[in-house]
Amino acid sequence: SSSSLTDIREVFDLFDFWDGRDGLVDAAKLGDVLRCVGLNPTNKQILDNGGTKKFGEKQYKFEEILPVYKSLSEEKDVGTFADFMEAFKTFDREGQGYMAMAELRQILTNLGERLTDSEVDLILRYTNTEEDLDGNVKYEEFIKKVMAGPAQK
Repeated sequence: SSSSLTDIREVFDLFDFWDGRDGLVDAAKLGDVLRCVGLNPTNKQILDNGGTKKFGEKQYKFEEILPVYKSLSEEKDVGTFADFMEAFKTFDREGQGYMAMAELRQILTNLGERLTDSEVDLILRYTNTEEDLDGNVKYEEFIKKVMAGPAQK
């Protein structure tokens, strides 16, 4: 749509501005550009679509990002923030935005794309997720941190 095209153009121009105003955005920033316009691609999807891990390997013109945006926006296998919130709300017995840490761990290791205990430990550590005195976690914060991805060093 024309509004999403405008959004992509604005985000592209912003990244271009930070990157030297040469009409190009580094491929290492492809995921950031797409996340700024509401997509939530995995790192694998970014690399599969021409993104890079290192700066300076490849550059994108605005027109080159559009097919990647179109392709990834049509993929249905990536949940949105709202999807995850809805799913986690089913485990929020009191409707207060909390769920038991043990239940979170159980979900992550037994449902969907199952994670190992050590993968869950890693995610909890990277998202700085700790249970409160009652053994609960605020799942909205957890979802936001997971969707933001690992902090760039």
